[in-house]
Parts: sequence; C-alpha cells; structure tokens
Amino acid sequence: MAGAVAAVIVAAGCVDTVSDKKAVGIPLMRDYVEGKYERSVDQVFQAAINVVKHSGTLVNESILYNQTNTVKTIDAKVNQRNVFIRVESVAPTITAVKVQTRTPGGATDIDLAHQLEKEIALGLVGTR
Repeated sequence: MAGAVAAVIVAAGCVDTVSDKKAVGIPLMRDYVEGKYERSVDQVFQAAINVVKHSGTLVNESILYNQTNTVKTIDAKVNQRNVFIRVESVAPTITAVKVQTRTPGGATDIDLAHQLEKEIALGLVGTR
C-alpha cells in the first residue's frame, strides 16, 4: 500500500491547463472535454461564465493576447474541483470550448468536465 501511494506521489507533477497555466496533476490522463458551436466567442464565454457562477465560484477570467485567434479563459472552483475553461475562435462562425477539471490531489474528474460542457451547450440554446 505504501508503495502505491509513493508511486502516485512521484507520478504527480505539474500539468498544463487549457487556460495556459500550470496545475498539480497526474500527467498523461485525459482531463478535458471539448465542444464546438456555431456561436461567437462572446456568446460561448458568457454561457460558460453563467454555468460556473451557477455551479460554483468564478476565480478568474482572462483574455490570452499571445494567440492567433481570440481566446478567453475562466478559472473556477466547482465541487471542490479546479475547473479551467478555454473559449477559442476556430473559424469565423465556429467557437470551441474546452473544459478541464482537476481534483485537489491532481486527478481528473472527467464526469464533471463533461457535465459543465453540456451545461454550456444548453445555455447556448436559443441564443443567436
């Protein structure tokens, strides 16, 4: 048992987040889900903010200026998980959203990421 715990501690390190930051995490684990929508970056970003505020706490929002496309990010806490959201223009009429989650110990919570991405999609229904 102690060997397994030691292996997890050694394997844990820093991972890149979709918001271009570093977080404690176990590398090589899928920790995000992505959706693409025929909406503007601002519409998807606002839907993501609404979901985060309803589900947890908004920690930070930012615009990444060193990108070729428009990119906005959100850092949040939901169910004691760190949530990172990236909203990015991928074509003139298409916007991608990536939702990434990490537990305090660095593991992924892909179910929460999927739930939040789905809620963002539902928040876009009826917006034009």
